[in-house]
Amino acid sequence: MVRLVMILLGVDYLRTRWRSLQIVGWISLVLGLVVFVDALDNALYFPITPFALLLLLEGLGTLAIAWTGMGGQRTLRYVKGLAFCVAAALILAGHHHGNFILSMIFGTLFLADGTLQIVSARVVRYRTWRLAVAGGALEIALAIFFFQPFPTHYVGTVPYCLGLGLMFGGWNLILLSTRVRRLSSNPAVAPGDAHATMGSRTPGVPLKTEWDGPPAADEAALTVHVWTPVGSARSEARRQLIVDRYIAAVDRHGVISTGHAALESPEGIYISLYPGVEIDRSPDDFTRLLRATRENDVPGVFQPDYQTESTAWCPSTIQVRIRNYDPVRLRRFWDAYRQDTTYNLTHRNCSSTVSRALEAAIEGASARVWGSVGDWRPFWRVITTPELWVAAQLRKRAATMAWTPGLTLDYARALSMLADPRPSGWVKMARLAVRRMIHSRQQWREEARNAPAAQEAASSAARSGARE
Repeated sequence: MVRLVMILLGVDYLRTRWRSLQIVGWISLVLGLVVFVDALDNALYFPITPFALLLLLEGLGTLAIAWTGMGGQRTLRYVKGLAFCVAAALILAGHHHGNFILSMIFGTLFLADGTLQIVSARVVRYRTWRLAVAGGALEIALAIFFFQPFPTHYVGTVPYCLGLGLMFGGWNLILLSTRVRRLSSNPAVAPGDAHATMGSRTPGVPLKTEWDGPPAADEAALTVHVWTPVGSARSEARRQLIVDRYIAAVDRHGVISTGHAALESPEGIYISLYPGVEIDRSPDDFTRLLRATRENDVPGVFQPDYQTESTAWCPSTIQVRIRNYDPVRLRRFWDAYRQDTTYNLTHRNCSSTVSRALEAAIEGASARVWGSVGDWRPFWRVITTPELWVAAQLRKRAATMAWTPGLTLDYARALSMLADPRPSGWVKMARLAVRRMIHSRQQWREEARNAPAAQEAASSAARSGARE
């Protein structure tokens, strides 16, 4: 999440506020530690019932405005609202059963995530895979802590989670402030590029802070093209839950389709990396091929443009379009990146290339949008947007496994919500209510103006009927 915040806000914006970030980080870390230690005995001082009521109100409020979202935003709001309501209900249920169920849920989540991280890191063997294994082991240790009843027999489950959240959040803020203090450019976007300029405004981007929806068809925008494994299969694919969404699809003839991703800008930049030679994907060498090591590097080739690629293959299945991007940063990234045409199945493929280009293009997007309306508003708006957490989890999963077209698609959708902010649900509901009130008042005025004419017409019709 630290890297994503650096990408969205830019180093210049964060560097001027590093002391405040570090102070808030230490306060959050110490407060989280106090809450966690307090929960280690049965004498809880944490106000558990008021916290559950706040959680329930937040969940109900999120569900009330979830219908105002669009696409994935609506789904995310429903998931968040339901999760908060269920958690609050279990907390308010109290006693052994509610706390036990919550402990099992949290323990299972930590266990599944830690196990997946360790397995994928050992298989892919990317540069920092040992650190990922250590992180996975820590998650498994936390899972065991939640599963076993010692020391509070599950009574301290909620304070444990809140304390861990505050501690991890505080540590991330401290880490973020320490990094940006000494940086002159953003290593999360352009490693080795010392000439990146921060805080520039994207040419052509309107001075707006919110947009009601995605860009119109005739609106200039950055486009992420995704060919999903199912959508790009030559014949009808055999549906496999999750596998055909994020890994590969197999059609009825046994042909495997892994999908593809590309990025296109209105300025004429087209980024689409293919292996220059056919990669042998035989099952016997499958584990070896997944390793992000130099022996699996092959020559690659960049496609010239979308028209050529779609004509030779097929049109992209899904497109994600973003208004708020920086063509200068994208051009700088592309000029440096295309000097190396190496292709690696898990480390440097079409999806990882598009994801890195997208991050370069939207660097500083939140600071550009919100920077003119408040000193700290860009920061708080970013960290309180649910899509930031989703994007951070997707980035983490791709970094410990491999970027795939499915992950790139979800990542681009989440980043589009952060780069082109949508109005909050409450604001949207208020706007709809005001519009309805105005429309109703206009109808009433129209009816009032037309009432005398209608009465006159009715009187004339009555008189004509009487004469007859």
